Amino acid sequence: MSDLDDALADPCTYGDEQRIHAILKELRENDPVHWTQPEGFRPYWTLTRYADILEVERLNDKFLNEPRSTLMNIQTENDLAAMWGGPDPKTGRVSPFRTLIDMDGEDHRAYRGLTQAWFMPGNLKKLEARTAELAKRYVDLMMEKGPQCDFAREIAVYYPLQIIMSILGVPESDEPLMLKLTQELFGGADPDMRRPDAGDDQVGTNTIMDFFVYFNKMTEARRACPGEDLASVIANARLKGCPLGDLETASYYIIVATAGHDTTSSTIAGGLRALIENPAELAKLKSNPDLLGGAVDEMIRWVTPVQHFMRTATQDHALRGKTIKQGDALQLLYISGNRDEDAFPDAFKFKVDREPNRHVAFGYGAHVCLGQHLAKMEAKAFFKELLGRLDSIELAGEPRRIQSTFVTGLKTLPVRYSIRA
Repeated sequence: MSDLDDALADPCTYGDEQRIHAILKELRENDPVHWTQPEGFRPYWTLTRYADILEVERLNDKFLNEPRSTLMNIQTENDLAAMWGGPDPKTGRVSPFRTLIDMDGEDHRAYRGLTQAWFMPGNLKKLEARTAELAKRYVDLMMEKGPQCDFAREIAVYYPLQIIMSILGVPESDEPLMLKLTQELFGGADPDMRRPDAGDDQVGTNTIMDFFVYFNKMTEARRACPGEDLASVIANARLKGCPLGDLETASYYIIVATAGHDTTSSTIAGGLRALIENPAELAKLKSNPDLLGGAVDEMIRWVTPVQHFMRTATQDHALRGKTIKQGDALQLLYISGNRDEDAFPDAFKFKVDREPNRHVAFGYGAHVCLGQHLAKMEAKAFFKELLGRLDSIELAGEPRRIQSTFVTGLKTLPVRYSIRA
């Protein structure tokens, strides 16, 4: 055990950007494949180099998502397993979810294929007008709230939420509930985000149950009366002639309903902060809107909302002189890979015209994020609308980050600004 290892597994560390990036920079330079034994956790390898993350992602037959797709302490694993009668006797999975990020091989390909066409650029063209309309609505709202607002809390969380919920088929009246449950699920370790009735329950079992109850009702409704939304596709999908199980159906809804907006809102809030703190880059982007597509990728690299995923080795593997043994777990720290100086010259500089920019914020290979094209489209539409009307903007207080080892972003971003009608 060491203070370093404990810090690497502590959500508070990730709430402090300077601290986490300093720790990861030191690891990249001195111990990029680091055997990590935090108190209260099963040990694992921490990977901090871009090239090593890509290598493991490419070898998706040797390094599996199941049974341990994200970092959890032993108590949380035990609590989750007890909640649903796990761990799974075949895989050892303790999570009550079985989403795309918990699947491998043929299963993963089959389930991903059910909705993949929905998230491809060709299909998303149908959403361009709606996305632009919502971008205008939220920049208008920002103007109405001006000259000051908390951009993270009042604007960034709602814009992508409304888009993904309309795709999924969740009524607008239920969007506040989906936002609340998402924040509790991803930010349960943060005292500002966890639900009031959580008590000592770090695992968020009440939140998980609320999700399952809501989406099981949605499955029943869509099977009885299918519509044109994504929920109808999932509810009525069949694999090998059989409908999806209740666990897989609810899990599919949950991954779309949570990751489908939370990571995008983090990108938009963190991207705006980066532009404010780098006024020359903001001026460059405003004077050359053609840079916006690349600027969005730089925002995504800079923020890296999904900070890690875990993998488990199915056989021994040599990496930088270390032997990863069969059964060992590995943490792929995308937040570190995206600041790796070997992969990104001037990695700690925010550059709207960075080229090339092959970041790993969406993962890589077979498990690359299904919604990456939608996320980029939403961010691009929002900043196109905002930057075309923005006269000035500055911070109006100290931004604060969510304390989470898994998915994070800004929970507050107070700004002062002038926007044209």
